[in-house]
Amino acid sequence: MSPETSDTLDQAMVRSSGLDTLLRDMTDRAVQDVPGAGACSITVRRAGRLLTLAGSDGMVSGLDLRQYENGSGPCVDAAETGEEQYAPDLAEESRWPAYTEYALSQGVGCVLAVPVAVESERGAALNFYGPRAHALDPGRDAARAFAARAGDAIDVALRIERRHESAADVRTALLSRSVIDQAIGILMARERLDARSALERLRRASQDRNVKLRDLCGQLVARVSAPDSHRRK
Repeated sequence: MSPETSDTLDQAMVRSSGLDTLLRDMTDRAVQDVPGAGACSITVRRAGRLLTLAGSDGMVSGLDLRQYENGSGPCVDAAETGEEQYAPDLAEESRWPAYTEYALSQGVGCVLAVPVAVESERGAALNFYGPRAHALDPGRDAARAFAARAGDAIDVALRIERRHESAADVRTALLSRSVIDQAIGILMARERLDARSALERLRRASQDRNVKLRDLCGQLVARVSAPDSHRRK
């Protein structure tokens, strides 16, 4: 892979506002850098299932999805086994008959799926689609080099995204705890209950009304905090 390609991927990491933007940049660059590629997509396992997180400009909808639905195909096998899958001529391919028929109907002549080493996820692949049989023959080395470089960037992006999600979860949990504590304090003051009894009453009300405890407590706090509540006191 040329230094220019490496620089471009690094720049994508810097300017990307999220994983989706980064991966779109990558797949577009992959089509430019891999001889014979007409389209490219990237598959990553998330929450126990394979998903296409991005596809290059001109990527035909459904090319990856058909594989996920059938549980077989070049990108599924590459992600699951960690071994490169190449179908140089789909018209003569017999490994994935259902998928092959669909891909041919969409104007795809060959497919190359290169596994991507991603530490934070088990199963990832970079998928290249050629418009003619053997179109990707001269681009296999370039595809492997690109996948190796992309793996590092994807791993970093996934870790960043996971940290953002974790931070959001922590904020949500803290807000929930805060509003529940406020509601407990309100009941303790109004009903002269201890904290344990106040929490139990809130839980029973939550179950009886089929409302989440956090939401019920939020409603109580909002009513007490409303301007009319202060005027009535």
